[in-house]
Amino acid sequence: MNSSEFVRRLKERAADLGLPQVGIAPIGPSDHADFLRRWLAAGHAATMSWMHRTAHDSVDLRRRFAWARSAVVVAVPYLSYRGDRHAQQGLLPHVARYAVGRDYHAVLGERLERLNGVIQEEAPGTQTRIYVDTGPVLERELAARAGLGWFGKNTNLIGPRGDSWTLLGQILTSLDLPQDSPAADRCGTCTACLDACPTGAIPEPYLVDSNRCISYLTIELRGNVPREQRAAIDDWILGCDICQEVCPWNRKVVPDAEAAFRPGRHLEQQELAGLIGMSESDFRQRFEDTPFERPRRRGVVRNALIVAANTGSDAAASAAAERLDDPDPVIRGTAAWVQGRVGGATGRAALERARATEMDPVVQVEIEAALDDIAS
Repeated sequence: MNSSEFVRRLKERAADLGLPQVGIAPIGPSDHADFLRRWLAAGHAATMSWMHRTAHDSVDLRRRFAWARSAVVVAVPYLSYRGDRHAQQGLLPHVARYAVGRDYHAVLGERLERLNGVIQEEAPGTQTRIYVDTGPVLERELAARAGLGWFGKNTNLIGPRGDSWTLLGQILTSLDLPQDSPAADRCGTCTACLDACPTGAIPEPYLVDSNRCISYLTIELRGNVPREQRAAIDDWILGCDICQEVCPWNRKVVPDAEAAFRPGRHLEQQELAGLIGMSESDFRQRFEDTPFERPRRRGVVRNALIVAANTGSDAAASAAAERLDDPDPVIRGTAAWVQGRVGGATGRAALERARATEMDPVVQVEIEAALDDIAS
């Protein structure tokens, strides 16, 4: 098999399958192994314990996949609109742009399966493994090796032409394929992303502290958002785009999202108060096969409650009072905090009613702190 010709045909077929950007990377020891170990040791992964469990394999994929030689790495654009996010309707202003459409894990996974079928047709018996933002793969490093961009100071992959609004996936293969040339780092002296991060989650170039990152707090954190960080979340319900919005390289990027990644009716026709009032069955019906499934109902309603308090939404704050008897203690505790922010006789009365029946000790602390907020 002529490997160069094979790669050319593979990239052509990938474009037909909705995978417009493809690069080939060699599989070998990570260039950032020491950094990853230090990052984990410093606690920057927060509660994402799987990153510790997979670190050994992440820094050298050959430990788990001894047969792996090359990775076929893909990047798909997802920017569906640009400009002031607050000009959008419904819940769109509060959601990171990657999350406004279908779940990209499923979309890219399906396409990579079809691309894998092409590999098997051309090279029968090839061993492969598909990943989309899962498993032990350091996907941004692989994508950089494959020439699909450089590792920006905000830790996003910035494409060769200056575009970080892309989603990544990869097929590990047993084939020795000619690799593409890596892209040069073009961040220069710019610190726009560091300066703009409202929580200081990028304390130095190329390092994100998950403990302070709004995307982590609104998506991956399963429990209570620490009280001292709730105001900093501002009006983000799911994820955060600030470090990409301010990146000079993204200023001229033209929206290029296909139908799968464009805003769905579940966001355009939904309001904050309705999100807060969702039951578990409502949540499943509205958000199945979307990125909202990741934080689950608990995380989405918790986040919506925080946004209600931060934005001063009267309708949402009224809906929050009804969540004081929610089955989920994280939601009840956050609803108590909202009432403390609402204040006045209405907030106090709601909290005192909740205090009379609340049995969870963590929620009890939230209620007492909220009552103290009103008293002060």
